[in-house]
Amino acid sequence: MKKRGKGIACTYFGMGNTAKSNPSTAFIEVCEDGTAIIRCGASDIGQGSDTALKQIGAHTLGISPDRVTMVSNDTMVAPEAGVTSASRQTYVSGNAIRLGAEQARAILLKEAAECLDYDPVDLECRDDRIFLKEHEDVYMTIEDVSGRMRAKGTLVTGTGTFTPPTPEALDPETGLGVPYGAYSYATQICEVEVDTETGEVTVLSFTAAQDVGRAINPMAIEGQIEGGVGQGIGYALMEEVVVRDGVILNPSFSDLLIPTALDVPPIHSIIVEVPEPTGPYGAKGTGEPPTCPTAAAIINAIYDAVGVHITSTPVTAEKVYMALRKKEDEERKR
Repeated sequence: MKKRGKGIACTYFGMGNTAKSNPSTAFIEVCEDGTAIIRCGASDIGQGSDTALKQIGAHTLGISPDRVTMVSNDTMVAPEAGVTSASRQTYVSGNAIRLGAEQARAILLKEAAECLDYDPVDLECRDDRIFLKEHEDVYMTIEDVSGRMRAKGTLVTGTGTFTPPTPEALDPETGLGVPYGAYSYATQICEVEVDTETGEVTVLSFTAAQDVGRAINPMAIEGQIEGGVGQGIGYALMEEVVVRDGVILNPSFSDLLIPTALDVPPIHSIIVEVPEPTGPYGAKGTGEPPTCPTAAAIINAIYDAVGVHITSTPVTAEKVYMALRKKEDEERKR
């Protein structure tokens, strides 16, 4: 017999290193043709940070993202940005880039104000132009402004550094303190089907709601949510590192099972935007949080379906089968 059940789980996740300084620095340069170069050592390892960070810099400068070049993996020219971990790059490096771009933008505004004979506070940078806020037909292109400055021998540059606002250490006795500058929250709901004869568990559907602060790149965030759920399914049902006498017995992917496209069900991603005051334009990280509640949701759904609570991962068919037989034995004894 196959029975179905639904499960829900929630999580919260701190951005960055726990109660430690983890700064990032970025160099911004606006070239004479109105394009920009961002130098920041935030390594993109597939999560799309280069794209999100370019968007943050471009928005701050008032130019389109395709006019921004990101230099992120060259330690000769890119400043230190910390490790790509702890879901920190959008939050920490994004803030560093925003601050550096604001410096560069201020230089452009000052030059444009002198040319247009207005105060810099009356001007705005947007759509590759610097224009009068109340009369957009009074403008100069950013290319014109930066070109004039290069002709005078002036570089349009900015430097930004940001570290999350946390104390240097938590209280050593109580553990009290502020370990993270910002938190991300997530809720996931899934439906599973359990074969009571074999213990096999099939995940049928997933709904994953993720608080992202502000969605810098919604499509990339959806990809991160879906990837996180897929990884969580592997953690919940398949992946097990077998260690005996200090030796890993299944060190390759021929022995360690991970989900394929056939193992991942339809995932409905919900992006929840509650802007984070300390984040770049309200953004927070979304890398690791979507993985955190997945296993708990699946285990809760299994309990809802067949009434057995598995307390270790991976939740193999054997574990479910044995738990079901134990439950039947206990019911017969009663």
